[in-house]
Amino acid sequence: MNAGRAGDDPAAGTAPDPDDSLRRFAAIWSRAIYPVTATSLTRAEFEDHLVPSARVLRDALRAERFEPRVAVPVGAALVAAHCTDPEALPSILGVIEAYLVLYCPPEPGLPTDESRARCARLQHAVAVGFSQALRERTLREQESLSRAALAAQREAESALAASEARFRAVFEGASVGIGIADLDGQILEVNEALAGMFGGAAHVMRRTVGEWAQLGVTTAGNRAEHEELISGGREGYHTEKAYPRADGSVVWANVQVSLLRDPAGQPQYQLAMLDDITERRGLLGRLRHEATHDALTGLPNRALFFEQLDQALAGDRAAGRLGVCYLDLDGFKAVNDSLGHEVGDRLLVAVAERLSACVTSPDQLVARIGGDEFVALYTDPPSLRAVSDLATRILDALSTPVRLDGRDLSVHGSIGIVHGPVGGRAAADILRSADITMYRAKELGGNRYEIADPDADARAITRHGLTNRLPSALERGEFFVEYQPLIGFEDGAVHGAEALVRWGHPVHGVLGPDQFIPLAEHTGQIVPLGRWVLEQAARQARDWQREQAGGRGPRVNVNLSPIQLHHPDLVVEVARVLDETGLAPESLCLEVTESALIGADEDQLKPLRRIADLGVSIALDDFGTGYSNLSSLRWLPVSVLKLDRAFTRGMRREPADPVDLKIVEGIVSLAHSLGLTVTVEGVETRAQADHLRALGCDTGQGWYYARPGPPERLHTLTLADAG
Repeated sequence: MNAGRAGDDPAAGTAPDPDDSLRRFAAIWSRAIYPVTATSLTRAEFEDHLVPSARVLRDALRAERFEPRVAVPVGAALVAAHCTDPEALPSILGVIEAYLVLYCPPEPGLPTDESRARCARLQHAVAVGFSQALRERTLREQESLSRAALAAQREAESALAASEARFRAVFEGASVGIGIADLDGQILEVNEALAGMFGGAAHVMRRTVGEWAQLGVTTAGNRAEHEELISGGREGYHTEKAYPRADGSVVWANVQVSLLRDPAGQPQYQLAMLDDITERRGLLGRLRHEATHDALTGLPNRALFFEQLDQALAGDRAAGRLGVCYLDLDGFKAVNDSLGHEVGDRLLVAVAERLSACVTSPDQLVARIGGDEFVALYTDPPSLRAVSDLATRILDALSTPVRLDGRDLSVHGSIGIVHGPVGGRAAADILRSADITMYRAKELGGNRYEIADPDADARAITRHGLTNRLPSALERGEFFVEYQPLIGFEDGAVHGAEALVRWGHPVHGVLGPDQFIPLAEHTGQIVPLGRWVLEQAARQARDWQREQAGGRGPRVNVNLSPIQLHHPDLVVEVARVLDETGLAPESLCLEVTESALIGADEDQLKPLRRIADLGVSIALDDFGTGYSNLSSLRWLPVSVLKLDRAFTRGMRREPADPVDLKIVEGIVSLAHSLGLTVTVEGVETRAQADHLRALGCDTGQGWYYARPGPPERLHTLTLADAG
């Protein structure tokens, strides 16, 4: 959609002032609805009048706790400004839909689908406020007409002719329907407007007031009010009600009933004034449907789903139960990317039709809440089995390929199920648990459902929290580096140290790399984090060199993740760190896992070769776990093999596993023949150290020698079997 002239585009140039964007939104709003108002304000004055209402919408859209009802007074304010023409409301709501998010965007981090849902609910609230205010205005006009009629009746007793003329003018000329009945309910007279509204005066007068009252929905409160009016206990009441027309159709009316008294003040007649609101109700119904249903599939949308979920979680249902099935289509992005969004949209429509067929009772609802995500709500399911049966029906419905344009498209989904009692649960928590569980189903291969587990939810939430805090944690200095010594098997001296990063989390305490490195790799934070670790380790190695006589300190090993390995600035960064710290290249060793190099071609190996050309050693970490071809060692730019601990577990105790001894002996022989040194990880006992020394391994690290610790403890060795 064209957002307007370039001068109105909030994204053009530098970021606009929030109040300036607000006034621009108010200006667009004014241009749209001023022509259909009956206000006495000038256009500029009317634009100023709209600014507070625009601010209410903006603040509601951005609120952390979204409350659409704050927008109800906006609709009332527009009616108060004489925006009462029937053409005004579509223009009012159209500008909110098209321009509110553009000129008054929500806070960063709010999903696009949630922004649209909020905007739709604000439209609905404005429409409600508009219709309520318009109804109250009409009621006031009705009341004025009613009082005029009463005045005419009273004056008729003193000046019958003049009074009758005035009453007839009001009665016959009124645009609203007016009817007069006696206290027994017999209808005595109706005006042309009322006759036209119902399809003829005869159709109206063939029933009594009591019979009309029994048609449609009549509340006990309406009956009590009418009885009180007939007895003289009240002067009037109003209600909203549907009545049958002569042709069988239905007319909705806003009804104001008043009591007419005789000169002595005794009840004499009852007068009813009816305003036809059928078209207005139809408009509101259409607007609500558009605001609560997905435009593409016709399914209930996110707004209606949460409305129904909130009702299911209402306080008076604390003893109830509910079930939620959160569905995400597997591989839908590939359909969009390969066949185009038009085919993707048609596929979503077909999926929506199949999901609708899975709903078997009124207490079940299926909604599309965004993209390829759908959710089924089951209110008061008899058991978890009933909810899982619904999930099974959904998966079965998706099992048959969808045929579009002569091709069969396979579609599957992953479902997260939440089931349990209503009491004390929040809608956002339920949907989050279902979402987490759905992703667990995807991780297990997809095309299946999983049931929510509180422990799994807690782990996922913790991972999410760690992921969000990673960038700021580096800035706040929450990371630190520990060093584990690399010991020469022949001389027992410290030859080097592996730098191991730790996270001093303010809530969870010290976290090991296995708890946050995968998250950093997933988010791309591994690049700045890895750069920081490299800088810290290089400075520490340079400090060790300065402390040693002759300037020869232990070498430092730093791990490189696969993402770092393929980063275009890797070689430049390594050279920069060496230059800034003054560390000799031969004092640095970069460790790369075997799995990261499996299948790598020559172009992918170029960065490592350039680093090796600088004089930096390259170690092949976790060797033996990646099933690589041993012949590849001839052309990989590595100088160190780090043997995985899996090959040495059989050497912890005597007698050693002969198979492990033979395997390690063969690897060491091969490595040495290629000019490579061998480092062994996970040395935990003296027996292991003795066997590895006898097999010709060069260096080792593990808890037998020392656990990772601060740099000043590098030369403090334990030399004790790990418990």
